[in-house]
Amino acid sequence: MNNLAILNIKELITLKGKKNPRIKDEMRELGIVENGAILIEGEKIIFSGKTKDARKEFNLNDFKTIDLKDGDFVVMPGFVDSHTHPVFTSTREDEYEMRIMGISYEEIAKRGGGILNSAKKLRDAKKEDLEKIFLKNCKLFLEHGTTTIEAKSGYGLTKKDEIKMLEAIRDGKEKTPLDIFPTFLGAHAIPIEYKDNPDEYVNLIVNEMIPEVSKRDLAFFCDVFCEKGFFSREQTERILKAAIEHGLKIKIHADELYSIGCSSLAANYSALSADHLEKIREEDMEKMAESKTVATLLPGTAYNLGLKEYPPARKIIEKGVPVALATDFNPGSCFTPNMQLILSIACTQMKILPSEAIVASTINGAYALGIGDRVGSLEEGKIGDLIVFNSKNYKMIPYLFGVNHVKMVIKRGKIIKNLEVF
Repeated sequence: MNNLAILNIKELITLKGKKNPRIKDEMRELGIVENGAILIEGEKIIFSGKTKDARKEFNLNDFKTIDLKDGDFVVMPGFVDSHTHPVFTSTREDEYEMRIMGISYEEIAKRGGGILNSAKKLRDAKKEDLEKIFLKNCKLFLEHGTTTIEAKSGYGLTKKDEIKMLEAIRDGKEKTPLDIFPTFLGAHAIPIEYKDNPDEYVNLIVNEMIPEVSKRDLAFFCDVFCEKGFFSREQTERILKAAIEHGLKIKIHADELYSIGCSSLAANYSALSADHLEKIREEDMEKMAESKTVATLLPGTAYNLGLKEYPPARKIIEKGVPVALATDFNPGSCFTPNMQLILSIACTQMKILPSEAIVASTINGAYALGIGDRVGSLEEGKIGDLIVFNSKNYKMIPYLFGVNHVKMVIKRGKIIKNLEVF
């Protein structure tokens, strides 16, 4: 039987609403149904509402039934993590210790750490080894309630190794229920061999990497780390133009360490998202609001780097910019796959309300990937991706932090088998 019914849900978070990213007060509207029910036929949701109405409209004998009447459970859409770096060869706990000792992210990079450290190690790895690590990380995402991720390259920094990373993502996504949207991030850092001539590396990205990625259909998106010491606005613009010409949608790492107007650049090119934004200016927020580019905030990174400054989330929301939350999962600056923890950090450090955090990590995250019409809310016709949390209400998810509230993950209408269920 491929049909699934979940009944008597104490708090069903549907996120039913308008068909575009949620902004301002819309980010507080969760579409809560008490004593709710979700019915899934195959992969698609066919009912989302009151249990009593589901019983009236459908013959539930045709469904495998999960009845939650005897417990405190919240059911909500699966998390959509729209910014991750899940393909790498080794962890960087030594750099973690260096940061604790007061050495800055930039200084670590100058010493050969950071992105270039990961790139050096990845170049010696086989694609099959990358795929194994990637799949291990996919399992971690699923176990913590994430059902869709964006997955970036960016630790190869040669044509061969960037392609190798994207091939590992392509082959790995066939072996996991997690939905994966690959991003080409060859413009993650200037490799050592081009440190004296970074424009030549940009030429390589524009003239060789992007055409090959597009020709082989290895990525949906192209991303650029637009930042002092990485890629300038002018270099970023060249890369974005090439990506658009080759049919890739665009995203930008913007205004994380310095304010050089990269978020405005994202708005000018109608990027799906501008990510990080610790240093965003008000005029850049206004441009983003006009363009509907999603502001993807990554508070776990500021937390893990020990930064005093977080993205100005309240002001960004007030300006009418749609806000998403993501983990920035990577071995250097934010080594967590747990969106529940990200919600807690967002609430306490950026003063985002729990309701806003849920919207940001589901439906707005979906729009940051251009898939808001398919996932991110529990509405009829959408894919049956959802989480069952052992929580008496949604506010408990960020409030009781440091634990995994997930009791069940349902992906495309199927229960993920390797999780503890009741």
